[in-house]
Amino acid sequence: MTQGYSQEENANQYVIDAENATEMARLLEQDRQMTECMGGIFSERRPEEFSNIKRVLDLACGPGGWVHEVADTFPRMEVVGADISERMIGYARAHAHVRKLANASFRVMDITKPLDFPDGYFDLVNARCIFAFMSPQHWPSLLKECKRVLRPGGTLRHTEGEWGVGTTPAYETYLALFFEAMQRAGRSFSATGRHVGITPVLARMLREAGFQHIQQKAHVHDFSYGMEAHDGFTFDLQLLFKLLQPFIIKMEVATQERLDTLYEQALDEMQSEEFCALAYYLTVWGEKSGAEV
Repeated sequence: MTQGYSQEENANQYVIDAENATEMARLLEQDRQMTECMGGIFSERRPEEFSNIKRVLDLACGPGGWVHEVADTFPRMEVVGADISERMIGYARAHAHVRKLANASFRVMDITKPLDFPDGYFDLVNARCIFAFMSPQHWPSLLKECKRVLRPGGTLRHTEGEWGVGTTPAYETYLALFFEAMQRAGRSFSATGRHVGITPVLARMLREAGFQHIQQKAHVHDFSYGMEAHDGFTFDLQLLFKLLQPFIIKMEVATQERLDTLYEQALDEMQSEEFCALAYYLTVWGEKSGAEV
């Protein structure tokens, strides 16, 4: 998920305005696509491992899709979602009410600041695709907070993605402009700005934060023309590419005129039989030491 502009003082921090209704629709589709690509809400865990998970926190939960699915699948779990966007949280609460998910709750919260939860409260903390509003220097403090709110033996589970593996010029160029904008904004781990660079450093950051027994699982989503995922994923990109334009322009990477031209070309390419593309996600998880309190 991703947080968006919700408070004026944080406007420079976020790439997309999450109070925008279009962004909510996009995140709902992205959430569904990611869960499917990852093989389920907890695809890396064995069934016997769920008995010790009573409380779960989802960071930057957006409209709450992952929280809703966990709460529905595991009715004995208490599942909490946190996001800076009041619009997203309002939708998430309303949807949980309609589905009668009494074990799902949501909080408006800026996760780049200290988390408003007690020490050792959660058994598992989850985060997916939060790189866009996280500068490299802010990661250590967030991971420290995740560790604080986990009980001894609790798990931090983090999934991030890398984009841009495709075969058509406008599609790849559009993403390259976004990667360059991210580097100019100080949000990239890439030395060249050719990609986001978040996935190679996830495990190292968890180790440096003191997490143990770190493991990784990769997921690949083929959304080439003719593949089952094509329509859903390209719909997400159609919205995303438009929503990213103000950020790319603000970072002085491209003009509106150039982006408009590339946008139309990229949409045409994605509907071409020649279009081949992959999305890559990496889930990294580690445990808080059982000796810590």
